[in-house]
Amino acid sequence: MRRVVQGLAADGALVRPLVDGRALLNFSSNDYLGLAGHPRMIEAQCAAASRWGTGAGAAHLVTGHTAEHHALEEELADFTGREAALLFSTGYMANVGIITALMARDDVILQDKFNHASLIDGARQSDARLLRYAHGDAQAAARMAEARTQQLTMIATDGVFSMDGDIAPVAALARIARKHNAWLLVDDAHGFGVLGAEGGGTLQAQGLTTDDVPLLMGTLGKACGSFGAFVAGDRDVIDLILQRARSYIYTTALPPAIAAATRAALKLLRTEGWRRQRLAALIARFRAGAAARAVPLMASSTAIQPVPVPGAARCLTASESLRQRGFWVGAIRHPTVPAGTERLRVTLSAAHEEQHVDALLDALAESIPAVNAAS
Repeated sequence: MRRVVQGLAADGALVRPLVDGRALLNFSSNDYLGLAGHPRMIEAQCAAASRWGTGAGAAHLVTGHTAEHHALEEELADFTGREAALLFSTGYMANVGIITALMARDDVILQDKFNHASLIDGARQSDARLLRYAHGDAQAAARMAEARTQQLTMIATDGVFSMDGDIAPVAALARIARKHNAWLLVDDAHGFGVLGAEGGGTLQAQGLTTDDVPLLMGTLGKACGSFGAFVAGDRDVIDLILQRARSYIYTTALPPAIAAATRAALKLLRTEGWRRQRLAALIARFRAGAAARAVPLMASSTAIQPVPVPGAARCLTASESLRQRGFWVGAIRHPTVPAGTERLRVTLSAAHEEQHVDALLDALAESIPAVNAAS
């Protein structure tokens, strides 16, 4: 069921969605650094809308590629330390576009079983042979690569897994890809801007270079608080994707005003490192508080903190109990996750205060035993 957000209520840096006339503390958003409502981004977007209008009006290869888009691509390339970047309208379109542009029938792609649907769908649309290894198991990936009967062409993985919050063994996967002369594509939607000392994401956190991971995909609607996605890599590869990715060629470009807001976000990522530090402190507080209150958690060191509540009905009941207490926490069920592994997906933001985290922990400590007792 979709809940209709009727408005937004400001609570300091935190923006609370209004649902059914109530302001809820939002622990379901991917606005990890609290930038979505930042005044500089709003100002940049409004100024660009006054100059460029509300939409791009066409695809990038027609008349839709404005100076704002071009500048954002150059700044994303610089931020990620790569030669070039290419904007897509969504992360889903980016992954599908990248894979279908580079892969074809008779190619082989290895993917983590818990990869985002867009990576899986991209492989299927490419007609390549898709092989899926056990979640987070680089040794299983290596065995599959050694046992291949066709040329291994690509390994693709999430950087941070969106429903579990754990981090892929990218360094080990890079070694496998290098051994077999294969592409490595990392979808760092939930790591970009959040992980690493300077917000470089999963790659920076694991000390990896552009040679280790030739294809980096990131989204702009999470840490950057705006909208869209990009792929970054060597210029020749990016040019090839530009010419072949149907999901890029045949869709309208992002509104220029969104690109302008994202450029402001990149500046904030560079200059306001305290946001990442604050988020890390809140994650540590949440996990310590959960342990003290006997609230079960999955193994995650990121802003995604899943609380296991097996059983779809029980998970929904727990989510509704939290909503009645003033918290918005999503209930994640099958088919998004395997049946029997349902969970409350708590996501933390630098916009949260310590008292918000503590209040949620108290509500979880009350709600989950009550749901268990009733089932």
